[in-house]
Amino acid sequence: MSKPEPTRYRTMNWKSYNDALKRRGSLLIWLDKDMVWRAPKSGCNGRPPVFSDAAIQFCLMVKVLFGLPLRQTTGMVASILSMAGLDW
Repeated sequence: MSKPEPTRYRTMNWKSYNDALKRRGSLLIWLDKDMVWRAPKSGCNGRPPVFSDAAIQFCLMVKVLFGLPLRQTTGMVASILSMAGLDW
């Protein structure tokens, strides 16, 4: 039994192919300026939470997306926030 001949793909429009490769490497992160980064006061006994659930979810999303350890994730999130000009 012989191997089937592999399919050959021929690119005719190199400009659109090059643009598609450029777009594949772009990263777009939407940040809501109205998001509350700090947790509200709970009024319960024990240590109060520092960050809101949305902030923790954002950090964990970045952690899983890039496969980073937690300390590197905090550094990356801090740099993303500083590049966005947010002082959360």
